[in-house]
Amino acid sequence: MFNLVFLLAALSLVWGLRLQSNPESAKRGNFLASMGMGFAILATLFFEIKDQSTFNNLIWIAVPIILSASIGTYIAKNVQMTSMPQMVSIFNGLGGLSAVLLSFIELYKASSTNFDMFFSYQITLIMSLFIGSVAFTGSMLAFAKLDGYRWSEKLSLPYQHIINIILLITIISLTYLYFVNSFAFDYILIVLVISLIYGIFFVAPIGGADMPVVISLLNSFTGITAALTGIIFSNNVMLLGGILVGAAGTILTVLMCEAMNRSLLNVLIGGFSASGKSSNKSEDGEIKEISDSDFAVQLFYSSSVIFVPGYGLAVAQAQKICKEIQETLEKNEVEVKYAIHPVAGRMPGHMNVLLAEADVDYSKLIELDEANEKFTSTDVTIVVGANDVVNPDAIDDSSSPLFGMPILKVWESKNVVVLKRSMNPGYAGVQNPLFFKDNSKMYFGDAKDSLQRLSSELKNL
Repeated sequence: MFNLVFLLAALSLVWGLRLQSNPESAKRGNFLASMGMGFAILATLFFEIKDQSTFNNLIWIAVPIILSASIGTYIAKNVQMTSMPQMVSIFNGLGGLSAVLLSFIELYKASSTNFDMFFSYQITLIMSLFIGSVAFTGSMLAFAKLDGYRWSEKLSLPYQHIINIILLITIISLTYLYFVNSFAFDYILIVLVISLIYGIFFVAPIGGADMPVVISLLNSFTGITAALTGIIFSNNVMLLGGILVGAAGTILTVLMCEAMNRSLLNVLIGGFSASGKSSNKSEDGEIKEISDSDFAVQLFYSSSVIFVPGYGLAVAQAQKICKEIQETLEKNEVEVKYAIHPVAGRMPGHMNVLLAEADVDYSKLIELDEANEKFTSTDVTIVVGANDVVNPDAIDDSSSPLFGMPILKVWESKNVVVLKRSMNPGYAGVQNPLFFKDNSKMYFGDAKDSLQRLSSELKNL
C-alpha cells in the first residue's frame, strides 16, 4: 500500500510538471504536482506510525508543517511580481538547508552510536551536506544581491577563483581525514562550516546581470541534494523529484549560459566575466524624444508592433497597460507581438510569468531567434524597461562585457521607441548605443505612467 501511494504521488509530480510546459495548463499542473507531494508527506507520516510513542511524536511534525505551509501560502499570495526572483532564491535556499540538516543528523547519529555505515552511504551524506550548504548560503546571497543590499556587493575578495579552489581542496582533504581517522565527527563540523562559506564565495563575485544563470544553477544544486537525500532515506518520491529538478536546472543553466555568452566552467568555479563595469567608450549623437501624440499616431498607423519587456516593466507593474494597448491596436488590425529574451528580468521566465499575469496570449510571445527574424518587417519596436538585452555593443564592441551575448536586434526595425526613467545604464553597468541610433527615440518616465498616457492617446484617435 505504501509503495502504491508513493507511485501515485510520483505520477502526480511528473504529470504536473508536464502540464506546466504549457501556460494554459500550468496552473492545473502546479496544483497536481503540489497535491502529489502532499500525499507523499501524509503517506510517510501515516505508515511510520508503529505504536503509541511514534503517534505522540506526530505533534512535533504536524505543527511545523502547518506553520510553514501557512507562511509559504501567505508569502506566495502577497509577493510582488518584481520580488518573484527573491522569493525563488529563498525557497530554493531553504530546500538546500533541509538536505543539510538531514545529512548532518544522519552523520551525527552514526558517529555518536559508532554505527558502521557503508562507505558509499557516508559519501552520499557528505555530498548532500556540501551541495546543500552551497545551495543554501549561495541562494541567500543571491537574494541579497537581487534585493539591492549594498553589503552583498562587498563580499568578493581578490583572487576569488583561487580562494574557491583552495576551499574545495580543503573540503576534499577533510573528508579524507574523516574516513582515515575512524569517522571523527569534528571533521564533518569543519566541512559544514567551510561548505557554507564556499556557498557565499561562490556567488560573491557574480554580477547582478548574471543572476538568472545563478538562480538556475543553484536550483539544480537543490535538486541534486534532494535526490541524494532520497537515496539516503530510500524515498522514491524525493529521489524522483530531485532528479527532475536537478536535470531541469542543469539544462536550463546551460541554456542561460549560451544566452549570456558565459561558459559553464566559469559558473562552476564561481566567476563570470566582469559584469557591472562601465564602458569607457563615448557616444556620438543626440537622443531624440517622442511626444505622447506622435507616439500614439505612429503606433495607430503601423501594421506590426513588437514589445520588448524588461525588468523595468516588472518594477513599474505595467504589464496590464501593455495588454490594454495591445487590445487597442489589434482593434485597428495592428499585429502585436512580445519578444522575450531568455535572460530578461532577474530569473529565467520572469517576463513570461509577468505577461501571463496580464492574460497575454502565449501565442503572442516570440523567442529570440524568431524575434530577430521579424524585426526587419516590424514598423515599431517598443522597448519597455529592457537595456542590456538590446545593446548593440554585444555585437559591435569587443571591449564590452556584453560582447558575444545573443541579443534582440531591435534597431533593425523601422522605428524603435525606448521607455526608460533616465539615461542611466542598465544592470550590467554599460551605456547603450541603441539610444543614439537614427531610428531610435526615447520616451522618458515611469513605464506605467508613460504607457497609461500612450493608451489614453490611442483611445482618442
